[in-house]
Amino acid sequence: MTATEPKSDLRFYLQTARDALLWKLDGLSEYDIRRPLTPTGTNLLGLVKHTASMEVGYLGDTFARPFEEPLPWLDEDAEPNADMWATADQSRTYIVELYQRAWAHADATIEALPLETVGRVPWWPSGRDEVTLHHAAVRVIADTHRHAGHADILRESLDGAVGMNQGNTSMPSSDPTWWEKHRERLERAAEEADRQA
Repeated sequence: MTATEPKSDLRFYLQTARDALLWKLDGLSEYDIRRPLTPTGTNLLGLVKHTASMEVGYLGDTFARPFEEPLPWLDEDAEPNADMWATADQSRTYIVELYQRAWAHADATIEALPLETVGRVPWWPSGRDEVTLHHAAVRVIADTHRHAGHADILRESLDGAVGMNQGNTSMPSSDPTWWEKHRERLERAAEEADRQA
């Protein structure tokens, strides 16, 4: 096995998560990408908007590399959770392209600075706000993969589509009958465990 350059690893895993998150929007209506699918309002397009904002913050502002356009939903006087949903006038194209611009900006930060570079996270408490670029990149990767997982579950609940990307579902079967039997088996196991508790 050949060792890889650490920045290449970071960019690879970050891009994998970005691509998975955007893929979850494919083929869905404007309503379905925006509609709240959990009691706290989690929605697919909102996850993309939030993730774009996170990249701008952790891999831009933190290292004194401001993003070229304002993100008013991150202002101090913005309403709570404004980065977690898209308004009616914020189109799918706008949010997706914003995310792509944000990740280009983040990638430029990773490329330009040594991983040991120390930055300050503006929204962390003073005195505990220092972070290395390596730490910030790992944090963004973890958070993006977390939100891609959220998106995977939301998308499955909408139309049954699952997987990491169009060419890799990473699922053991594509047969709906197999999944129905599998789900029934899990239900029986849960009921039995509940009776034994």
